[in-house]
Amino acid sequence: MALTAAPATKYRIESIDILRGLVMLIMAIDHIRDFFHGSPEPTDLAVTTPILFFTRWITHFCAPTFVFLSGTSAFLAGTRRTRGQLSAFLITRGLWLLVVEVGLITLAITLNPFYNVLILQVIWAIGGSMILIGILVRLRASLLFIGVVGVAIFLGHNIIDKVNFGHVTHTLWWRLLLSANGFGAFYQTGVNRGILMAYALLPWTGVMMLGYVFGMVYKSSFDALKRRKILLNSGLALLGFFFLFRYFNIYGDPAPWSVQKTTSLSVISFFNLTKYPCSLLYLCMTLGVALIILALTEHIKNKFTAILIIFGNVPFFYYLCHWYLIRLITVIVFFAQGYNSSQIIDPKQPMLFQPNGFGFNLFGVYVIWIIVITILYFPCRWFSNYKKTHRQWWLSYL
Repeated sequence: MALTAAPATKYRIESIDILRGLVMLIMAIDHIRDFFHGSPEPTDLAVTTPILFFTRWITHFCAPTFVFLSGTSAFLAGTRRTRGQLSAFLITRGLWLLVVEVGLITLAITLNPFYNVLILQVIWAIGGSMILIGILVRLRASLLFIGVVGVAIFLGHNIIDKVNFGHVTHTLWWRLLLSANGFGAFYQTGVNRGILMAYALLPWTGVMMLGYVFGMVYKSSFDALKRRKILLNSGLALLGFFFLFRYFNIYGDPAPWSVQKTTSLSVISFFNLTKYPCSLLYLCMTLGVALIILALTEHIKNKFTAILIIFGNVPFFYYLCHWYLIRLITVIVFFAQGYNSSQIIDPKQPMLFQPNGFGFNLFGVYVIWIIVITILYFPCRWFSNYKKTHRQWWLSYL
């Protein structure tokens, strides 16, 4: 464990914590909507509304930003460690995240102690990507090599949309690595058992590799003005690429947009990008905005950013806690709305306490969101202060 202990000489970059805190708070909206407002589907143009689509769309920025910044944090961790120490840290932390995803987060989402369904979401993608980068570090791969591989994956992974690979696309490993399709990618492993693959690993590994390379601009010796220019220009370039390729439906998303019967539906069609697996244009849109926010928030300090920094200091702690708090509220609401124990299990879906018709309208979703983030502010503030005043090795894993 001595290999993974973080030295005392450490500093935090507030713009990263601001952005990370912002996306963590926004992320909770989508998870609350999933449990309390299950239908209609926000991205289905036949039934969606502008406010419902926006409720889903705004949360698209969370996973790419979180994965990208995890790569940046991994690079910064390397500035305080030897190559061997960094490799060991990334591999062991990646394995730890996989255990948490399967053991703790799956339980929180399903509330099923028998684990009939294992769910692989963003923590699986981050953990797996950390392991792969840790292996590359162990093999003495240069920053340039990691960057080239990251760019190749980032730009090229949508090529598989245009190629027929036959039966191999139905295998477990293909789905895990390349084509996991959200809650539609279920792989049965036995009677009433299976794996729900929401995040394909390799496209997200490309995002983390780019975040790892961008960590270079956050070294203490790097010129701050030059860093902001790089971040701003990179963000604008990604957005420019997105608008150009999306408008002409050139490449980068398997679902082209089209003019609809109303202007609002046409706009929704344009921005209705593919997240499962994450498309190039989806990543360009979300990361473009994230890089611009990073460039513009380096010297912003006010009460709101101070709150965001608290959440951004402890993102994994917040992420784990928010699942259990949301599910606790679903159980309370379940009984408060008059459902009984015979309705806890719905054979049509793997989540318990989710009967048909359960939940609230969108206004109720946003009310619960405010309640959740308000409650979580206090334990997050406590844990943030604890991390600042303690140096135990295990804090690097939370």
